[in-house]
Amino acid sequence: MAKGNTDNKRIVYVVDGARTPFLRARGRPGQFAAAELALQSAQPLMLRQSFESEELDEVILGCVASAANEANIARVVSLRLGCGDRVPAWTVQRNCGSGLQAVDTAFRYIASGYSEMILAGGVEAMSQAPLMFNRPMVDLISDLYQAKSVAKKISALARIRPGHLKPVISLLIGLTDPVVGLSMGKTAEILASRFGISRYEMDAFAVRSHQRLAAAQAEGRLDEVEVVYDQNSKSYSADDGVRPDSHVDALARLKPVFDRTHGLVTAGNSAQVTDGAAWVLLASEEAVKQHQLIPLGRIVDCDWAGLPPAQMGLGPVYAASTLLNNNKLGLADINYWEINEAFAAQVLACVRAMADKEFCKSELNRSSAIGEIDQDYLNVDGGGISLGHPVGASGARIVLHMLKTLQRTNSHRGIASLCIGGGQGGAMLLENTNV
Repeated sequence: MAKGNTDNKRIVYVVDGARTPFLRARGRPGQFAAAELALQSAQPLMLRQSFESEELDEVILGCVASAANEANIARVVSLRLGCGDRVPAWTVQRNCGSGLQAVDTAFRYIASGYSEMILAGGVEAMSQAPLMFNRPMVDLISDLYQAKSVAKKISALARIRPGHLKPVISLLIGLTDPVVGLSMGKTAEILASRFGISRYEMDAFAVRSHQRLAAAQAEGRLDEVEVVYDQNSKSYSADDGVRPDSHVDALARLKPVFDRTHGLVTAGNSAQVTDGAAWVLLASEEAVKQHQLIPLGRIVDCDWAGLPPAQMGLGPVYAASTLLNNNKLGLADINYWEINEAFAAQVLACVRAMADKEFCKSELNRSSAIGEIDQDYLNVDGGGISLGHPVGASGARIVLHMLKTLQRTNSHRGIASLCIGGGQGGAMLLENTNV
């Protein structure tokens, strides 16, 4: 459903932002809890502002699966950041769109006059996702705790079999749609089949993602990244999943992960499992003047869309279509695009769907195709395949980086978008206010 734009409401600026390096999971829990990632990236951001953290109206943080000791992780981070007891903080969850949802909510609060300054972002420590007991083991442990005598406790323990010790990997469950019973990777396979995307095209897209991120790092185009330090004072200053030497021949040797017989989606052409956090600081025009802030740009509008869960990867197309319509814009009016790289197949499917007249007519109720995105202006500094996709954080990251890209290239407009597990899409229209 179209939400309409906010032309009749207050201008909302993004005045600054920061993120951690995105750190690839390496088969065991990483060095940072989610709250620590969020805190360490927020601290330098707030320290360089002309106002105190207590002057924020709210802190909103997207997170899909915070740890048990990080309940309402936004509040945990807010208090540790020094925002004080009086600044409300709350956590949002919209799967891969959680970080974008946090930013959109902050945008609408300020646009409506409810707030003046909000710190919004997203975080995920995917490597920290817990291993869980299976149901038979949980039942056995319950019986053990309820046993009133030593004999009954021994009886319960005697029922343990090897199958009781089989762990449940919560991350895999979380990346599977419970309604249609498909993993996110299988939905990418569906899109690859529907739009005739070849394995070579996927692998070539993945290689380009790595090459673009490597170039961005070498040329210093990622100044939003803040150094973080672990408990041993080891520093982490750059996204560490990048493989500058990646090439199609090497990726071609990888086996499919989600459909081992006929599939095309591999670990090499999918987003990496990653830990990271990203923030943006939003302010009204009045707050910008009062605190003499220098905006990166402004948020113009945001739209959300629903679609069949089995084809959730097309979410950016549905959301961007409505966003363009509501703001009376066409493809030619958008200088740069970010489509979060959950899978190479998914991004390529979005590009093809937007250029397909029949798809746009039947699925989007448009009289003509949106048009074909020039991939020279799509994910220009890499994406989830090379950076990683910490699900709660990616939405905030692409907003921040889009504004940085518009400034760097002296360009006017960009759209940052994501597909969302469960069959949704989100897209945000951003403008450089310095051109």
